[in-house]
Amino acid sequence: MIRLEKLFREDISPKLHKEFSYKSTMQIPVVKKVHLNMGLGEGSQNNKLIQDAMNELTLIAGQKAVITRAKKSIAAFKLREGMPVGCTVTLRRSRMWSFLDKLLNVALPRVRDFRGVPDRGFDGRGNFTMGIKEHTIFPEINLDKIERAKGMNITMVTSAQTDKEGKTLLTMLGMPFKK
Repeated sequence: MIRLEKLFREDISPKLHKEFSYKSTMQIPVVKKVHLNMGLGEGSQNNKLIQDAMNELTLIAGQKAVITRAKKSIAAFKLREGMPVGCTVTLRRSRMWSFLDKLLNVALPRVRDFRGVPDRGFDGRGNFTMGIKEHTIFPEINLDKIERAKGMNITMVTSAQTDKEGKTLLTMLGMPFKK
């Protein structure tokens, strides 16, 4: 069992049960999945950029990334339907817990001038999305081998009903929200 998952099951879950006074243990919010997405607009012209991003996202996630393709043609962006525009991966179970552990305890502390994650990324249903400007904060990425830094979105889908429950869950897991 992953360290963060063990912490959740033994420590955080009973605290959440007590704090929100749930009637059933099934009401306790839990992180269901983590979705990683790299959108590369100029990837439609440069196939090597998409392949590099896919390989790097696979390294970060520990699971093979999938190429995302354009749904509509947009002439202003020189984009046709079906052209590659990014890559994505969805993590569940043990890979999700190990990624969250790595994100919270290794990657975020490596961000220069880090003052915390803004809490405005909640969607009203307890899910949280955050953006990272450089994927180089992850230890798997070799700085000598990358051509340019890429940004990524990280979405944590929870079973929480409200943003307050979701924020409490993520705070107890160790998410460093701004004060």
